[in-house]
Amino acid sequence: MTPPDANTSADVRVIATAVDRPFTIHLWEDRTRGEQWVPAYDARLLTLLSDEFLRIASNNAVDNGQRTFEFKATGPGTHDLVFEKRMGWKFTAEDRRVFQIQAADKAGGS
Repeated sequence: MTPPDANTSADVRVIATAVDRPFTIHLWEDRTRGEQWVPAYDARLLTLLSDEFLRIASNNAVDNGQRTFEFKATGPGTHDLVFEKRMGWKFTAEDRRVFQIQAADKAGGS
């Protein structure tokens, strides 16, 4: 494995799944600060099924909570999925989460 560069977190999370089986990723957002997680992936290999936000704060001045993304792999193999926490007024990402999706074919192989 090659060492991560300055733009990539050393913490790569691996998700094992099968082709056409949905999997979810949960990330915290503080929309009061303007945070928004933006996924980057190859749309030929992964399909976004849903993107939902569950507000956690109990007062009207704060808008933070958990964002849930549901994907499925459309083909077998290892696919990269990168989330960047973006702020509307910044050109660079505030945070980055890297996932490696390992999708086995329906027969159980990869």
